[in-house]
Amino acid sequence: MRQTGAQRVHKDFLVEDGAERFRRPERVAVLIPCYNEEAAIASVVADFRNALPEAEIYVYDNNSTDRTVAIAHQAGAVVRREPLQGKGNVVRRMFSDIEADIYVLVDGDDTYDATSAPMMVSALIENNLDMVNGARVTDIRAAYRPGHRFGNALLTGIVAWLFGNRFQDMLSGYRVFSRRFVKSFPALAAGFEIETELTVHALELRMPTAEVPTPYRDRPQGSQSKLRTYRDGFRILWTIVNLVRAEKPFRFFSTIFAVLMALSLGLSLPLLITYLETGLVPRLPTAVLASATTLLAFLNLGCGIILESVTLGRHELKRMRYLDIPVSSAQEAAE
Repeated sequence: MRQTGAQRVHKDFLVEDGAERFRRPERVAVLIPCYNEEAAIASVVADFRNALPEAEIYVYDNNSTDRTVAIAHQAGAVVRREPLQGKGNVVRRMFSDIEADIYVLVDGDDTYDATSAPMMVSALIENNLDMVNGARVTDIRAAYRPGHRFGNALLTGIVAWLFGNRFQDMLSGYRVFSRRFVKSFPALAAGFEIETELTVHALELRMPTAEVPTPYRDRPQGSQSKLRTYRDGFRILWTIVNLVRAEKPFRFFSTIFAVLMALSLGLSLPLLITYLETGLVPRLPTAVLASATTLLAFLNLGCGIILESVTLGRHELKRMRYLDIPVSSAQEAAE
């Protein structure tokens, strides 16, 4: 009788190594980046210990000034430190340090539902996916403020338009990853823009992904959000712009080409009409500016064409690196 993914998550899997066959447990790691979360971290560790009893739980402290480290130790987590400030720096360190087959990434603020983790892990295994995104669902106004909801919808819509419409909650901090995803992810972001980078990485490599709804709640008393709405929102928007420039250079530079050509035509058209009527060019500086703007426009177009070819080669290398990483034993068993 075939077991479901939920039943198989914590079982031993048959792994083939040459001519030998042996069993080893599937390795699941829960990754919790933390900064000043003494009010929440014990509950987060306990909840995920109950939801995924065979998982190893890691708490990475990011220069906390409260008792986060001591409480995480007492709760039974493996505690490590990352001195470079910012969630992106912590995620990069976690992905680099920790060896596992399945990775569960969750914020340490006790706003995400740990009971959804087995379902998300099972979805990853059963469908042989590389990322399962936990889309936040809540009616609690304080948990998901209207400004944050609008900003998330706006930024998610921009990414969907530019890279593909596969996620409704791009900025969720609750995700499950395959080893292939984690070990092929470059992790260049330093702060909260890491979620955007995770999403675009999956979209650009056309990885198999899914999104499942998960309950979302308000922070416990004494816990404060580290997200600064306007500053971090602009940083995420700037990250999207940079990702478009790096991943879709022809679209980026052709847009600049179109803007500059429109400006050039706006400057030069009155001069052309005057020249046709009188045979004179009365505003020489404007003519020079129009000519320079046209040259700059075509320079951007040329850059876009060249960089598009370079980016294609880079995507091929990233894809080959991704394919070099073997799938986990659980995903092999599911096939």
